[in-house]
Amino acid sequence: MYELIATSTFGLESVVAKELKSLGYEILKVENGKVVFEGDEYDIALCNIWLRTADRVLLKMAEFKAESFEELYQGTLKVNWGDLIPENGVMHIVGKSIKSKLFSVPDCQSIVKKAVVESMKRKYKKDWFEENGPVYKIEVALLKDVVTLTVDTSGPGLHKRGYRERAGEAPLKETLAAALVLLSKWDNSRMLIDPCCGSGTIAIEAALIGKNIAPGINRNFVSETWPQIPRRIWDETREYARKKINDKEVKILAYDIDGRVLKTARRNSQQAEVFEYIHFQRMPIQEFSSQKKYACVICNPPYGERIGDKESIEDIYRTMGKLYKENDTWSFFIITSNENFQRNFGKKADKNRKLYNGRIKCYYYQYFRELPKKKKE
Repeated sequence: MYELIATSTFGLESVVAKELKSLGYEILKVENGKVVFEGDEYDIALCNIWLRTADRVLLKMAEFKAESFEELYQGTLKVNWGDLIPENGVMHIVGKSIKSKLFSVPDCQSIVKKAVVESMKRKYKKDWFEENGPVYKIEVALLKDVVTLTVDTSGPGLHKRGYRERAGEAPLKETLAAALVLLSKWDNSRMLIDPCCGSGTIAIEAALIGKNIAPGINRNFVSETWPQIPRRIWDETREYARKKINDKEVKILAYDIDGRVLKTARRNSQQAEVFEYIHFQRMPIQEFSSQKKYACVICNPPYGERIGDKESIEDIYRTMGKLYKENDTWSFFIITSNENFQRNFGKKADKNRKLYNGRIKCYYYQYFRELPKKKKE
């Protein structure tokens, strides 16, 4: 068994932990930006393919205190790196240091590389390694003089589902979009509406959730090239994921005023193989109306920081507030960095959560309504 770490954007740790619990894992620890749990080779494949809100899955190799380069070297040398890395493995070292005596990241990377190679020499009884095989990205992370050594099993971040070729002006990360949907507690028995859909990320992630499609089913991961994880494990995990896709109806409406960006949204949904579950239409939010009950509105409207002007943005927020008042069974979930959102919406949120969209600090304003009673199966 390995100790594994699912990393996350600040504020989403509990969402990632809940996802892991639903997949059957026992959580060992939840810290800022990461959730620690245990698993084997099957779990590395399963978590990379299934996790919707985590940034990547790391394999924890060691944790120890180091206030000097010698302590860093000796702590790294104690790890049997050859048990993981083959003779021809590419050892790519990255690092970060926060509030630690060893503040020079390049020096820390150099020391760790030296110690890893020395450990490999002991294992393979040779002095030189070709490094032309599978990639092992080792991170040396120092926080208050405590070193954590990990190896990345994901490769490109888990938000890179493979469906988004282009995005709008203020793109929302796929992992964050999935988290917004999960936090709303929407399910496929209700209609979901995104009135400012942009490149369609929220609608697409909702469709993947509604159909129970694993977000990483159609992409590759760096650990697929590792000899430790047999090809059949990845094949079996993907086959399992395909069998878990449900045949339930999903109702998603996605609107935007920009016809050009809607073309991108349609293309993205086709790439994600969920186009048939989303109705895209060019329409300003001011013209939108519906008689449907119990809809769930999830939206990432313009913030006023990079796109749009102040008056038109505030008008969008006021229109949303009007829709909220006119539709007393609709729930609303809006992410924005705009400080005046609640005032323009006309009501204080039942709950709000601090999140980061890239480097922009945002709040996820949540307006709950009573949900429809579930029919007995």
